[in-house]
Order: sequence, then structure tokens, then C-alpha cells
Amino acid sequence: MSVRAAASSTSGNGNSDKRQRILDAALKVFAAEGVHGTPVPPIAREAGVSVGSLYRYFDSKEALVNALFQATKDDLSQHLLTGLPLLKLDRSIFDEVWHRLCTFARQKPDAFRFLEMQDHHSYLNDTSRNSEYMLLLPIRQIIELGQQNGLLSDHLRPEVAIALFWGSLVGLFKAERLGYLSLSDDDLRQARDACWKTIAKPIEGKTQE
Repeated sequence: MSVRAAASSTSGNGNSDKRQRILDAALKVFAAEGVHGTPVPPIAREAGVSVGSLYRYFDSKEALVNALFQATKDDLSQHLLTGLPLLKLDRSIFDEVWHRLCTFARQKPDAFRFLEMQDHHSYLNDTSRNSEYMLLLPIRQIIELGQQNGLLSDHLRPEVAIALFWGSLVGLFKAERLGYLSLSDDDLRQARDACWKTIAKPIEGKTQE
């Protein structure tokens, strides 16, 4: 499935379509081979364009990586945050965030894997890093409000709480991709509940269910 690219500076549908083909090809190649050490020519071949043509749309590999990262991060942001009741402080919003992340990982595995790679970090510019921050900001706000209202435990900093449940989900899907396990819906529910118990505030000696 195509990544929704940011608006192109090129004009005409043909140019826009070709740019999108390059982004889609880059996502496929980077997800399979990684970013660091992967040259531009395999991406051009996958897109069905010449290397010279690719460079007319992206003047460097770094420019391509950043355009792809921003477009893919925007795709995840739309999937994760659209219509999310950010001020609804109960267990259901945690379950919904978990469900949406799982759905994205299932429906768009290349996009999910690309975003969670570490070897593209050195390529990212300030705009790309800001897109990461803007995605996590609403989730941080939910956690802070939950802590203030007594729903969530305040023994963890919000950044640590986010890393716990986000990292757990990423690790599960990585293990499945590598063939270490096969995730059932029940497995994912159990993992979700375990993460919730880690960040929820205990009530009378028990964590919230």
C-alpha cells in the first residue's frame, strides 16, 4: 500500500505519480535491506526509473530518506490519532491506541518496520525529528493527565511509560517477523493488559483492570 507522500514541489500528475513510485519503492527496499549501506540504484530499479530520474525528485539519498520518513510518519499519525478522544481518561483510550498500533503493524508492515529502524537516525533532519515529536506529544499529554487524575501511576516519567508499551509492541512484531513466534489476537491482548498493569495506578493493592 502506498505511503501518502507530502505535497510535491513538482508539477503535473505524471511527475507526482513518478515521485510516489519512488517513495513506494524506497519504502519496500529500505524495509527489506535497511537504510544504512543501501544505495540508490536498487530503489530506482524497483521504481522503474533511471537513477538520474530519481535524482530529479530527490537530490540525495538523505533527501529521499527524510521525505519517506515524514510521509510515513504522517501516515502513522493519521492512523493513530484521527478521531482519538484525547481527553477521555479511562482504560478504553489505552486499548484503542494499542489496537490502532497493532492494526497499522498488520496492514502496513513495511511502513511499521521502516519507522522503527534505528539505522536511519543519522539521516534525519530537524523536520523529520519534529514529526516524531509531534506524533508522541498527544500521547504524552494523555499520560500526564492520567497521572494527574490518578488513573495512571506517577512512578514512571511519561517518556518511560511510552517507551514501555511502544517498545513492547515493536518487540513483539519484530519477534514474529524473525520467526520466533506467531502472534494471535489473544497474545496481543495479554501483552496489552500486561503493559497496562505496568503503568496503571494500583487501587487497594491491585492494579486497575
